[in-house]
Order: sequence, then structure tokens, then C-alpha cells
Amino acid sequence: MNRTIRLDSSDNVVTAIEPLEVGQDGATALIPRGHKMAATDIAAGAPVRKYAQVIGYAAEAIAAGAHVHTHNLAFRNVDTEYEFGTNLRPVPPAAPDHFMGYRRESGKVGTRNHIAIVTSVNCSATAARMIASHFTPEILADYPNVDGVSAFVHGTGCGMAGDGEGFEALQRVMWGYARHPNVAGCLMVGLGCEMNQIDWLMEAYGLTPGPLFQAMNIQDVAGLRRTIEMGIEKVSAMLPLANQATRTECPASELMVALQCGGSDAWSGITANPALGHACDLLVAQGGTGVLAETPEIYGAEHLLTRRATSREVGEKLIGLIQWWEDYTARNKGTMDNNPSPGNKKGGLTTILEKSLGAAAKGGTSPLTGVYKYAEPVTARGFTFMDSPGYDPASVTGQIASGCNLVTFTTGRGSAFGAKPAPSLKIATNTRMYERMTEDMDINAGSILSAGCSVEEVGREIYERLLDVASGAPTKSEAQGLGDFEFVPWQIGAVM
Repeated sequence: MNRTIRLDSSDNVVTAIEPLEVGQDGATALIPRGHKMAATDIAAGAPVRKYAQVIGYAAEAIAAGAHVHTHNLAFRNVDTEYEFGTNLRPVPPAAPDHFMGYRRESGKVGTRNHIAIVTSVNCSATAARMIASHFTPEILADYPNVDGVSAFVHGTGCGMAGDGEGFEALQRVMWGYARHPNVAGCLMVGLGCEMNQIDWLMEAYGLTPGPLFQAMNIQDVAGLRRTIEMGIEKVSAMLPLANQATRTECPASELMVALQCGGSDAWSGITANPALGHACDLLVAQGGTGVLAETPEIYGAEHLLTRRATSREVGEKLIGLIQWWEDYTARNKGTMDNNPSPGNKKGGLTTILEKSLGAAAKGGTSPLTGVYKYAEPVTARGFTFMDSPGYDPASVTGQIASGCNLVTFTTGRGSAFGAKPAPSLKIATNTRMYERMTEDMDINAGSILSAGCSVEEVGREIYERLLDVASGAPTKSEAQGLGDFEFVPWQIGAVM
């Protein structure tokens, strides 16, 4: 039985499939499961390679068989020469698949049918939550086509500049949720005196009040109690209208899927992420859209994505994001290698370069057709990228605001995550964690190692499960009620 795996013949490290004792497979030290072992002698300062790419540099001479991790593997910024469009592998169109979705007046298609209560500022968060909590399962039982009344509250909206990156990002998030295809009706709730004025949002994005879109401020309504009462009245009036929506057959091309990972481990880039990448390619073949994000977590792998860019302009947008993040982390006295997290490192990941190379695999192999700002509407079809932090709730919030009607989430350590109004499909990277957390994980990509399944087989399983979920099948996250506290708009800029 092979206890290690070598991902490319040019790699000078292997990954331990099982813990290695001294003497096993040439190990000269205990190698924890998922961690790296030197496959050959590596001189001090020499590059360490995995995935046929540099993941760091030897901080000291490393002998063959030694454990390679944070104690002897150093991060260093990689000087990369970028190429554009040199690795274009278009996916041939496939026979059309379908799912049962909600066709909206906008022409977009939803996979769920929620009523959203969106706050402009932290000061209206309590009102929004109290309004939503009124609509118990007993009340909603009379509206079987409505998936829920959900409050989307956050901790910002005031004490911020009234223009610039942070303000614009927050307004894009609010607009994206208010007009999301998974949202049948929306109530916006503000305080009244905040910097992030609801009226400004409505004017900027052409939002018009109507039976399924309402807005109000606590100060105008005359206090918290009356705001809650009025909010309940407004949502109660929306429910019969939202319940009129019914699922109809829609092409898979209407699916826009967030490609996300969290709690990553050494297996993420070997099992779940490549499998999700294949599912993304299958979706692209249908004319659908995959949206990769988490800019700090493609750092060191962006050169692989620019080679897949359909134009130099698309590739240079991605490079511009990388440069912005280098400046952003530097001025906040951090480094790009502050990521991976302690959990990632315990799972065998050492540097951001190693983590990024595995994370980028979620995007499959098809051409990169567009690069977008955080929460900016994604309009291109195919494989795309949206700027965001690596912090999962903030990243997914932006992807949903950009239009994603499904979320895929690979995890190795075992993340408990959901994100209303888009159902989240969780994909385990390893069988041990999947069996330990079966109530949380939808798919076991660990079968690629434990049962000899191919990446393509598991990718097909993910893709077919996405069609089922899009048609209404609940995910494990939905079954456990996750998703009410994962709305976290990225807060950019000074808090004043």
C-alpha cells in the first residue's frame, strides 16, 4: 500500500496519506497524515515544489525523508512573468440539462424563494431580526412555496466615508440581495440618520417601491416597536404574492455557482477542489457560470489563471487585484502569508503559495472570461473571478450579491457553513472527516483516495447534486438551519 502521494514528477516533496513512522517509506521523522516529506535532499534556499509549482523555499538544508513544514519551509514573494491566453481550453457545449427553478420578471432564475429583510445599518439590525422571527414555521406553513423570511443584518453602514470603495461595496451588496433571483420580495430597514442612506441606494440602482419591494426607517416610522409592527404588516402582505411563484423547467445555463473553500487541508487541492473544478467545467459546457473568489487565496497561483484569460484585459484585471492586495496587507502591517490559518497548517498546508495552488483548482480548466469587483454583478458566462477576502462569510456574501444562486463549499477540517438565500453544498476532502461529520457534509470527495474514485466521477456527482439542489432538494446546511448569521459584507476602509 502506498502511504504517500507525489502529484507531479518534478515535485521534491510527497504527501503522507497515512501517518509515517520513522523508517516507513524512507521517513526519517514522524510525518503526520496530510503533511509533506522531502522526496530528495533539498539545499538551503532551494525552491520546494508541489503541484509542479514553487510553494516556498528551504529555510535550511532538508534531507530526504524529513518532515517539511513551518519549521523549515519559508515563504517568499514569487516574481512571476505573466502570460495571457496561452492555455485556453474551451469546453465543448454539452446536450442541455435542466432543473426546476423560479423564473423571475427580470429573466433571471432562482433556486430558492425567500423574502429578505435587508438592513442599511447596524442600528436597524434588531428590528429586522424581530420582524423575521415573527414568521415562524407555523405561519409559513400556509405559504408552501416560500422558503423563509430571512434577516440580513450587518455591523456597518455608518461611521464610514460616504463614497469610495467601502461605501460602494456595501451598496452593491444591498442591491445584490434586494434583487437576487432567490429573493421574491424584499423589505429594507434603516435607522434614518446613517451614512448609508436607503434612498441613495434606491436612486443609484433604480429600485422602485412596489408590492414586493418596500423600505422604511425607524426614525420616520416613530420608533422600534412601531417599525417592527409595520415590518410584520409589510412582509405579511408580500407572502401571498411570493407564494404564487412556482418552479418551472429551466436550462442549467441559468445556474451561477459560487466556488468556495474553507477549513482547507492538504487534501483540498488533491480531491475536493479538482473535483469541484471538473463540476465547474461541466456547468460551463451547459453555458452556466462558476464564480471563484478569495483573492488572497489565489496568490501565487494567479499566473496559472492569467494563462486562461480570454483577453489581456481580463488577465490584467486579475493582476491589478493581486497588486491591490499586496498594498492593502502592507499598509495594514500584514503579509500575504498571514493566510493559511492554524487549522490549515495543522491539516498540512504550510504557505499561502501551497494553499493557493490547491484553491485555484476549484476553477477547473475552462477559460477565464471575466474578473469583477466585490459584489459586482457577474455578467459573463463561463468561469469567472470576483475579488474578495479569504474570510468565508465575507467572500460568499459578495458572491451571492454578484448573482450566485448556488454555493459550493469544499472543506477538509470540517466547516459548519450555510448562506441564505443561496443553498450551500458542502464537499468533504477526506473520508475520515466526512464520516465524522455526516450531518454536515453533502458529498465525500475523499473517495478519490479512499475508494479509488476518479476526479471526474466525483465531479460529475457534484454537478448532478447541484441540479437536484437547484430544483429544491435541501442541502445538509439547510436541513440544520444554517445561513442566518453568515451575511458579512466586506468592510473596507476606515471606521470613523
